[in-house]
Amino acid sequence: MDSRSFSNPKRSLGQNFLSDPNVCRRIVAAAQLCPGEPVLEIGPGRGALTRVLADHDGPVMALEKDSALVRWLRGEFPRIGVVHADGLEFCWEATGRLPGLTLVGNLPYNVASPMIWEMVSRCRSWKAMLFMVQKEVALRLTAQAESRAYGALTAWVGNFVRAEYVFTVPPHVFTPRPKVDSAIVRFLPRPDPAWREAEDLSRLLKILFQQRRKQLGTILKGHWSAAIEQWCHAAGVDRRVRPEDLDPDTLRTLAPLVAEGKDASRTPKSPRT
Repeated sequence: MDSRSFSNPKRSLGQNFLSDPNVCRRIVAAAQLCPGEPVLEIGPGRGALTRVLADHDGPVMALEKDSALVRWLRGEFPRIGVVHADGLEFCWEATGRLPGLTLVGNLPYNVASPMIWEMVSRCRSWKAMLFMVQKEVALRLTAQAESRAYGALTAWVGNFVRAEYVFTVPPHVFTPRPKVDSAIVRFLPRPDPAWREAEDLSRLLKILFQQRRKQLGTILKGHWSAAIEQWCHAAGVDRRVRPEDLDPDTLRTLAPLVAEGKDASRTPKSPRT
């Protein structure tokens, strides 16, 4: 059965189905898969990319939220393990059971950013991630500090992966056509992901980038401490800088100090004995 006969694109799921086989082959080539390595496709939709991945000499799995498409994919690609699940609720830590995993897919535009936020911080033992997102999002993911596109998502992702803009994808290769260009981004894992600092870092980024046009000292006035003052001196950071001027590594070192200042302001210190 043709998937188009029972599954029209659903706006609620942000579905824009990739339909150009040449683009699909370029994506898989950019993934640089080696024989035997596992692959997990996120949001296979009508299977355009899945059809190319099906030829891979290794385990291939797919994660799909749309129940109608799950049934069709299982019938069309019996060799592929299709998981019926929502990427925003999926247990990404479980990917640690598949060392060397490559994650690839055309992410739903309406949830791409929060899904990437979760994947880069919770996946374990993976080799690469290669995703199709809106071009605007791709530029944010790969932005440098001190640029307009740099924000909380950039700083968060940059503490777990090395992000690369691979190529631009025009609207006409999708059904239905989106009104914007898309792009492929590739992530490679950092050797020192910020797993231990993740909670403090997430909190700090939300504090800072909700007021990104204000100066650091103003935003953190209620959290300021001698430790942060010392950090500014050691890191060569002026308290008048704005959040977008601080690169991911710098924000990572600041995060626990802000958390300590917050805890100290709420809980009296025990006297030393």
